[in-house]
Amino acid sequence: MVESSPNIFAEDPVVLPPGGPLYLQLKRWIEDAVHSGAIKPGEALPSERDLAIKVDVSRVTVRKAVQHLVRDGVLIQRHGSGTFVALPHQRVEQSLSQLTSFTEDMARRGMAVRSIWLDRGVYAPSPEETIVLGLSSTEGVARISRLRLTGDTPLAVERASLSSRILPDPEQVSSSLYTHLEKAGNRPVRAIQRIRAANLGEDDAKLLDVAVGSAGLNIERISYLASGRVIEFTRSIYRGDTYDFVAELRLGDQPILTGSQK
Repeated sequence: MVESSPNIFAEDPVVLPPGGPLYLQLKRWIEDAVHSGAIKPGEALPSERDLAIKVDVSRVTVRKAVQHLVRDGVLIQRHGSGTFVALPHQRVEQSLSQLTSFTEDMARRGMAVRSIWLDRGVYAPSPEETIVLGLSSTEGVARISRLRLTGDTPLAVERASLSSRILPDPEQVSSSLYTHLEKAGNRPVRAIQRIRAANLGEDDAKLLDVAVGSAGLNIERISYLASGRVIEFTRSIYRGDTYDFVAELRLGDQPILTGSQK
């Protein structure tokens, strides 16, 4: 006998899947409803109060289950509107073996990309910027910050810092920073990039249109010219539900085999 899919709106009594704490049972029940199509992407969940009554659990249990589903990207919360099933997003893969700009990377995939500028200006450098960029006591720092989107989906917030001698007028950067730097012979040729998991804070979560505490990726990139001079210090935050970073690994000096060999 095949069990029927859970219907979150039905009047029938709710039977939670057994095993584990009550909030995890409720979490699995809601996940089953989403994956089976009983509640579809974009649809709203019942209110916390109504769901607690329907399932016969406390509102604290409902809240905890929903919070875990929001962090997993199954649900999204909109302030003043309620909780909804997340819409599916096209995931983007970026290679870790090539030094490319966001614009170039998206263009290779045939994806339309746009930016919303958050800041472009020259400022007094922070102590961290002074050290990383190797700035003298008289140098300012050019900062460009922007929200990166494909279609209407925000993917990342990028915050780049460069010496004001390299980038005296940040307003001149129209799309790709690397294309702009290349025109002056200052395109970086290598970079060190560090990636770590993070839960999004309020400001970044609002920009990326996800709930506070959602999973994200913090990316820190330090880029170098052929001379060895640091040219760029960029700190970015990527949505964890839309971006994958991919690295190709080799065993020692073994060549990569293409096709089949006998």
